[in-house]
Amino acid sequence: MIIDCHGHYTTAPKALEDWRNTQIAGIKDPSAAPKVSDLKISDEQLRESIEANQLKFMKQRGSDLTLFSPRASFMAHHIGDFQVSSTWAAICNELCFRVSQLFPEHFVPVAMLPQSPGVDPKTCIPELVKCVEQYGNVGLNLNPDPSGGHWTSPPLTDRHWYPIYEKMVEYDIPAMIHVSTSCNACFHTTGAHYINADTTAFMQLIQGDLFKDFPTLKFLIPHGGGAAPYHWGRYRGLAQELKKPLLKDHLLNNVFFDTCVYHQPGIDLLTTVIPVDNILFASEMIGAVRGIDPETGFNYDDTKRYIEASTLLTPAQKLQVYEGNARRVFPRLDARLKARGL
Repeated sequence: MIIDCHGHYTTAPKALEDWRNTQIAGIKDPSAAPKVSDLKISDEQLRESIEANQLKFMKQRGSDLTLFSPRASFMAHHIGDFQVSSTWAAICNELCFRVSQLFPEHFVPVAMLPQSPGVDPKTCIPELVKCVEQYGNVGLNLNPDPSGGHWTSPPLTDRHWYPIYEKMVEYDIPAMIHVSTSCNACFHTTGAHYINADTTAFMQLIQGDLFKDFPTLKFLIPHGGGAAPYHWGRYRGLAQELKKPLLKDHLLNNVFFDTCVYHQPGIDLLTTVIPVDNILFASEMIGAVRGIDPETGFNYDDTKRYIEASTLLTPAQKLQVYEGNARRVFPRLDARLKARGL
């Protein structure tokens, strides 16, 4: 089985975006604020949005199952207050759940949290509990920068985040560390802000001792880990200067990386530097880079091709990247698949 651990609902019916625009307008003019009940999206509309897009490409490219969360750039936690984020997260999570009910063999939901700048993360717990206990979510997306590119939150190793970590440990679910839209003109959302965040999160984890407090906590750093694999020697050296253990002992029991790296040399570097035990297959399809690579004639985000073409990975290691590691990092996913006899 080929499990894509990084998928977003980027093709949701336009009614969702229209409702969100009305919600944002209602921040300044409360009389214009929409009701949740104003959003009408039928099962048929959801089917059409999935079958013509994500599911079609999954079948074409040979992946079986996608861990499916709300569109990352739509999270936009910096907009409005906690109530705005709470309402928006609930709507987006419900849609992903509905997709997983319509296509249970192909999509499993992952939660968006109702984060808001300066607001205690404890406020996210009710939505997380609902998503796990009622929707069957197997993971969550954690935004380390709800401010949208201004980095006003404490580092991920700060006790500020502990309420979420405690719940993650209780439920045995991992978090993908994933920022949202950048509202800072210095940082392009997908080309800079995302990669900055991946790299920043990795360095924060090096600087702290988070996993002494939470030895079973698991994080997935997307987009191949940002700059971390390319600068692995730098990070090994910095950890040494900070008197931390070797990275394999300090972080690699708890930190994992996906394969959202959109060319063969990048994948080859990732699989050379990072232990295979720490790499999970992903494409973020349909996502940040949707074009066709003129050098190959295939879509940049057709990442399975890079794994298949690898001369560095054995067949057993490729199976580990495709399926084994995801089932280990996402225990609730593994239990769900075993219940289906898989």
